[in-house]
Amino acid sequence: MKLLLDTDIGSDIDDAICLAYLLMHPECDLLGITTVSGEPQKRAALASAICRHIGKDVPIYPGADHPLIIDQRQTKAQQGVQLKNWSHQKNFPPKQAVSFLAERILANPNEVTLLTIGPLTNIALLFSIYPEVAPALGTIVIMGGHFLNGDDVKRTQEWNILLDPHAARIVYQTSVSLHQSIGLDVTKKVRLAVEEVQDRFTHPALAPVIDFAQIWFDDNQAIIFHDPLAAVSIFDPDVCEFQEGRVGIKINPETGLLTETTFDLRDDLRPHQIAVRVDVNRFFKSFFDVFK
Repeated sequence: MKLLLDTDIGSDIDDAICLAYLLMHPECDLLGITTVSGEPQKRAALASAICRHIGKDVPIYPGADHPLIIDQRQTKAQQGVQLKNWSHQKNFPPKQAVSFLAERILANPNEVTLLTIGPLTNIALLFSIYPEVAPALGTIVIMGGHFLNGDDVKRTQEWNILLDPHAARIVYQTSVSLHQSIGLDVTKKVRLAVEEVQDRFTHPALAPVIDFAQIWFDDNQAIIFHDPLAAVSIFDPDVCEFQEGRVGIKINPETGLLTETTFDLRDDLRPHQIAVRVDVNRFFKSFFDVFK
């Protein structure tokens, strides 16, 4: 499967876990990686360290370092302090991430899955600058949002949408053949305690991930597999159950900040699918199977 990854690797550790999974999956043809959010060059270096360690040569392009309109709330890629421990690419082509995504998608019409696991700034620019891309894109899979009621997570709290809600609005208003979102409604159900992560992340491919995670472990007692769940759902479609409807992005007109993400089942067109359930055991089996 031809896949492009857009990521803010370097903040939460699940991006690095997701990338290692994609690089190890025998059915994943990773065409390229773009990075987004504060310090995108450092994020690109972190991605390159994992690629080099696993022995994969993947094009990597730093993208937008700032949201479209609001101020940046994620200025640092904290895991970058560990780069000293790993061989990595140091120089990257500047300001070419969006054009790279467009070129790869247009060169493979209706074949590419675009997986986004960070703020949607790069993707909003992609759809805005290159309107011919959306009809040529096979699938977009977004780790982002919180859509359903009935739990303890507020629909303003999902980080990827919160960081650039104006970009998210553009992306969700763009028509794509298959538009799937995996939000906090389900991702928060797949977690492992730090001790179990350390016990189970023994495959050599995960060595840089565990090293990058040391900063994360200083402040967190568990890892929630937000981004890996989105990736696994691509290769094991039965791991999540999806529902069709329309996603909405509500923004406060005075502050420009996210009010909430919504999901409307009553929309006749139903252009979006959101994950509503996850088979937790199946997820972990599918995830760890690629590291056997």
